Amino acid sequence: MKDILSTIAAYRQARGWTEYQLSERSGLPQSTISSWYRKNLVPTVPSLEKICDAFGITLSQLFAGDDTPITLTAKQKEILQRWDRLNEEQQEVIFQLIDKMR
Repeated sequence: MKDILSTIAAYRQARGWTEYQLSERSGLPQSTISSWYRKNLVPTVPSLEKICDAFGITLSQLFAGDDTPITLTAKQKEILQRWDRLNEEQQEVIFQLIDKMR
């Protein structure tokens, strides 16, 4: 199983953030974040979602096998938000368009 606390620490350190800065950006109390490490606790899913929002990543990116931190650009986030509003047929059209552009 992936060590989620180490992964969160790696993302935080890659950005040069302290636990306090992560707390500020995620809206979670710093005491909560600190207690995860002191007590070796696994954060709840809602807490992980807030952490991911602060990092600008998805939960799936957080749990990805590669420990290299991934950050989405504003444009990538916009594309994903728009993608989520498409139905399956529209998504297939987009795939076809991308395939033609190769």
